[in-house]
Amino acid sequence: MLVDFKDEDFEKKIQKENISVIQFSASWCSPCRVLKPILDKLSESEEYKDKANFYYADIEDGGINTGSVMGVRGVPTTILFRKGQEINRLVGGVPEAKVREFLDESI
Repeated sequence: MLVDFKDEDFEKKIQKENISVIQFSASWCSPCRVLKPILDKLSESEEYKDKANFYYADIEDGGINTGSVMGVRGVPTTILFRKGQEINRLVGGVPEAKVREFLDESI
């Protein structure tokens, strides 16, 4: 399940977690609405649920500062972090197979 992300979570959670995946999105973004259920499904799958923590950050709400610091210029942008350091980035609304590939190569 995707957990709602707020900027303060970066220091409290992301920098301490081994692997974190954050989908930076906006409520008005159609590709974001397509990608969210894919990441939600994968976050609960046997393949990934014990390997990473999954978050949803609205760039116009709670994730605005983190998105800006991370250089998010378009949504959806999904970033994988290891102990707060960016490891990989996926930009755009992509099919589930591409998301799996992104996760598999980074986790």
